[in-house]
Amino acid sequence: MAKRNAVVAIALAALLATVAVVEGQESETKTLVKYKHGKKYCDKGWECKGWSTYCCNLTITDYFQTYQFENLFSKRNSPVAHAVGFWDYRSFILAAALFEPLGFGTTGNKTAQMMEIAAFLGHVGSKTSCGYGVATGGPLAWGLCYNHEMSPMQSYCDDYFKLTYPCTPGADYYGRGAIPIFWNYNYGAVGEALKVDLLSHPEYVEQNATLAFQAAIWRWMTPIKKSQPSAHDVFVGNWKPTKNDTMEKRVPGFGTTMNILYGDGVCGQGDVDSMNNIISHYLYYLDLLGVGREQAGPHDFLTCAEQVPFNPSSKAASSS
Repeated sequence: MAKRNAVVAIALAALLATVAVVEGQESETKTLVKYKHGKKYCDKGWECKGWSTYCCNLTITDYFQTYQFENLFSKRNSPVAHAVGFWDYRSFILAAALFEPLGFGTTGNKTAQMMEIAAFLGHVGSKTSCGYGVATGGPLAWGLCYNHEMSPMQSYCDDYFKLTYPCTPGADYYGRGAIPIFWNYNYGAVGEALKVDLLSHPEYVEQNATLAFQAAIWRWMTPIKKSQPSAHDVFVGNWKPTKNDTMEKRVPGFGTTMNILYGDGVCGQGDVDSMNNIISHYLYYLDLLGVGREQAGPHDFLTCAEQVPFNPSSKAASSS
């Protein structure tokens, strides 16, 4: 216990140090530029570090401010919410900074960048909402109401993965996070990527909002299988569908992000509420950010109602 508390204390100290940078010094950060083989690479310090072409574009804090985050998630700290005081803008920006050099929120022009943030947060809002039809402020104002599954019915330990991602005795791998993680194999994969022992300590995800956002952004940026695109790739236009994809109605756009993240848990089921709720959050956030839902494109880009899932079993997806 003492060792664990020491680790958490060190992590919090590092987080607070970075938060001071977020609050007070971002305007002083100078953009460093270099050219290699005719390409321009930039480093913008803490928010977009490491010589990336994406860092030459706007970064997320350039176009997405605290007040906009508050508008999107206006009811998250209401007394009836289940994660009061947990989620905040700083945690999101600190998490995003890890992925901005890879193109998260830094791909394309300002409109394209804002659309990706709206799309990602549309998933987050839908998956963490406690909104309902007659909720104060409307059903779409209640994103980030939860940070973990409230009444888990099982421990989500799959022994098939006992050699690669063995379950820790006493640990429960129920849904936690901004795009909730379920099952030992998903905690194991996320933990490996973020260099955090989530197999031993899955509870870290519901104790640290930055880690919870990092896990969700990692899932957004990472293919389920190496031969497949990530949600980020299909949304920003990095992915070109094969003939087989086209036959199975998978096209670039928001709809296919749901296919990747949730598989047949949401997609290929027709016009179901679980799919429409995610789409509704995305469109609502586009409006709130001033981009406008008309930018989202035709219905075929938004839906996955008729899509064949990339991975026919929803168990392969992060939120199964």
